[in-house]
Amino acid sequence: MGKVSLPVVGTVEITIDGRAVRVREGATLREACAAAGIEIPTLCWAETLTPVNVCRVCVVELAGARTLVPSCSRKVEAGMAVQTDSERVRVSRRMVLELLASSVDTSTAPSLRAFVERYGADPDRFGPRATPAAEGVRDAAHAGHHAEPDGATAATVGQPVKVDNDLYVRDYAKCILCYKCVEACGTDAQGTFAISVAGRGFDARISTEHAVPIPESACVYCGNCIAVCPTGALMAKTEHDMRAEGTWREPEQKQTDTVCPYCGVGCVLRLHTQDDQILKVTSPVESSVTSGNLCIKGRFGFGHVAGKDRR
Repeated sequence: MGKVSLPVVGTVEITIDGRAVRVREGATLREACAAAGIEIPTLCWAETLTPVNVCRVCVVELAGARTLVPSCSRKVEAGMAVQTDSERVRVSRRMVLELLASSVDTSTAPSLRAFVERYGADPDRFGPRATPAAEGVRDAAHAGHHAEPDGATAATVGQPVKVDNDLYVRDYAKCILCYKCVEACGTDAQGTFAISVAGRGFDARISTEHAVPIPESACVYCGNCIAVCPTGALMAKTEHDMRAEGTWREPEQKQTDTVCPYCGVGCVLRLHTQDDQILKVTSPVESSVTSGNLCIKGRFGFGHVAGKDRR
């Protein structure tokens, strides 16, 4: 049997903010910036997901390019000259953040709020806050809400908080359409395809198939969509209820890593506890076993720990 030759990955040299940086071929500009110690803000990018280029907060200025380019997906090419914090970049990021924050509730979106402050964005300068698009009459009826009035469009009525199952809550008034949940539910993680983007333009929104409630959808309750949501639009019901009651005290919470006891895969669980009670379970992205993903048992199967019937 002859020798098998593996392709040799080379490096290329580019200039970032006036400094020469050598990175591997095929790397993205965001990866090149990270290697150079330069932080690039982003809302739709995640280490474990395919870049979809929708938030546009990560744009950088590339010499010779007509427009700013998304650093999360643009691959490096030898000789590139990139500016990550030019006036043009800052103005673009500020405008994007203003538009996003002018139409969503940012109360549970710490990263977005931090970027708004960092770039001096003023979401209120556009006037009254915009209303996110709704899923439509059918979903409203299932959730116990009144149908839209005659002549009303989905975008004029907004979306109520959707509580149609016992495990997680959908509050699309906080949704920035980053597509992370869609990617995690689809090819990048779970392969369930229970949710997708419905509508177009101002009527675009995240929805289940035919806008059915979650229990009637293909959802398997893995909660991987919750794990990647950057704004709290998708949230574990325990956290949502405690926040509503004013008992969610995140600064006092502890995190403890352990191994899931349900099967032999060995998934890493990160237990979030407060007052010696498990409030929610996540998994670290850096885990080689889970990459941040879990199944329904790992993420939600902790209720028995504090069960009243335990002996």
